[in-house]
Amino acid sequence: MLGSGLLQIGWIIVAAVFLYNLMVDSGQLEIVKSSISALSTDRRLQALLIAFSFSAFLESTSGMGAPVAVCAAMLIGLGFSPLPAALICLICNTQPVPFGPLGVPTLMMASVTGINDHVLARAVGLDMVVLALIIPIFMLVVMAGWKNAMGALPAALVAGGSYAATCLLVSRYIGAELPALLSSLVSIICLTAFLKLWKPKSTWRFQNDPDTASETERKYSTGRTVRAWVPFAILMVTLGICTIPALKTWVANVGHCVMNITSWPFLDGMVYRTAPIVPKPAKYAANFRWEFGTASGSAMFLSSLISMAVLRISPMEGVRVFAATVKQLRFALITLASVVGIAYVANYSGMSYTLALAFAHYTGKAFPAVSPVIGWLGVFLTGSVTSLSRPSLLRSATTAPQATSPALCSPWRRRA
Repeated sequence: MLGSGLLQIGWIIVAAVFLYNLMVDSGQLEIVKSSISALSTDRRLQALLIAFSFSAFLESTSGMGAPVAVCAAMLIGLGFSPLPAALICLICNTQPVPFGPLGVPTLMMASVTGINDHVLARAVGLDMVVLALIIPIFMLVVMAGWKNAMGALPAALVAGGSYAATCLLVSRYIGAELPALLSSLVSIICLTAFLKLWKPKSTWRFQNDPDTASETERKYSTGRTVRAWVPFAILMVTLGICTIPALKTWVANVGHCVMNITSWPFLDGMVYRTAPIVPKPAKYAANFRWEFGTASGSAMFLSSLISMAVLRISPMEGVRVFAATVKQLRFALITLASVVGIAYVANYSGMSYTLALAFAHYTGKAFPAVSPVIGWLGVFLTGSVTSLSRPSLLRSATTAPQATSPALCSPWRRRA
């Protein structure tokens, strides 16, 4: 619970929100918001830029509900009604979630199930490619209706297509840490460049919309706008460097920046896994390894320190913001650690596999349709895909031999 919950996952969330709070505290986030919203007065294009592309970027760095809240507030500030703004952002906050923040849900799923994280990233990436192509168009239809959505179809295809292509390449050749970050950044750049060259035939807005003049007024100079985006560029470069395999190996072996517990006390080897979970009875290992020198959270924290220098934030101010961040997240971190702890208790007690076999047995061929419902229920109960990371339920049901009787739902025994 402490290792996987607070150190591996909690450290990423704290570092991500710390960077976000630095942006807010220094006023740079307002400049970023202004640079996005000033590109067009068309509500459809504003929704694509903010609710789809920029929300995905925030999801890749912070997650935990912040992207929906921040982007909905941005849209409301532009004149959107609160309910449509929230609905639009919730719809668009779909395809980046498995890879945000920094791939934590997918990496946690890999660690709990034992599936290779690169194999899992490639599989999840293919699903997200399909969603990235569908979600922008679906969002426009919900927002403006089919006919008006078709008027902004080229922009939706650019936003979703650029995201999908980048996600496919990054998830296949790099891993789970960067697909959402790089894909959303490419989507923002491509859509921004496209809107400089293309405009819809007619500008679509809500009924009784306010005057549009103030929205396109340039509030900040080019220099200030570029400076506001620099922390995100630093973050991207730092994370990219820290994912280089040779560097990770050198930092762990030469720099000894790794925490490695090969045998967890009072748990390692105390439980046997038996058929049908494994072909032959075997001890269930319990170990822990955290390469904190090149961990995503450490890279993000380093990005925050570099950004402080760029934004001229004093060390004392940085300490104040970091302390406020920890205080802000204290209950979320306790919840996260507790949920992850429950996941490990369920795994080592056999609960997850027993439930999985039971569902597989009683639902039969309908299990692929039932399993997403189980996931939705888990997200509803925990409030986060990151906290939910208990996919051994799905894995055991889909990889174990077909259960032929309820007796097969007891594959666990304690070591004598």
